[in-house]
Amino acid sequence: MHHTPAPVVLILCTGNSCRSHLAEAILRHAAGDFLDVRSAGSKPAGYVHPLAIKAMAELGIDISGHHSKHMDEFLQQDVETVITVCGNADQACPVFPGQLNRHHWGFDDPAHATGDEAAQLAVFRRVRDEIKRVFEAYADGRRDQAKTTATPCT
Repeated sequence: MHHTPAPVVLILCTGNSCRSHLAEAILRHAAGDFLDVRSAGSKPAGYVHPLAIKAMAELGIDISGHHSKHMDEFLQQDVETVITVCGNADQACPVFPGQLNRHHWGFDDPAHATGDEAAQLAVFRRVRDEIKRVFEAYADGRRDQAKTTATPCT
C-alpha cells in the first residue's frame, strides 16, 4: 500500500510569534492525523510569545518547543494549502510549489495588547478561542472532504 504523505498546510503571519503558532498548534491538534501543519512568518520575530505559550498551555497544548521561522524555508517544498492569519502576510505571501489552496482569515494581533499581564492574557485567550473556532471547523471540513474523496484500498 502506497502511503501518500499528509498534505502540508502552512500558516503564515508577519512575525510568526503569536497568531500563526496558536493556529498551527490548534490545527495540528485537531487534524494532526491527516494534515502536516507548519507555520512561518514574512518577517519572523525570532521568538514565540510567552503569553501564546501560556494561552495554549491552558488548553493542554505545549508549544514551548516551537520556533519562529521564515516562510522562505518552505519555498522548496510542496505546500498544499497556505493560510494567512494577518493582513500583512496576505500581502507578502508568495505562491509555493504545489499550492492548491489559499485562505486568508485575519485575527487581531494579541502582541499589541496593552495593560498588565492579566489584561494581555485575556486578549490572547480571545484570539486563541477565535482561532480555535475557525481552525477546528476547517479541520472538520477537511476530514469530511477526505472521507468523501478517499477510495478504499484494494
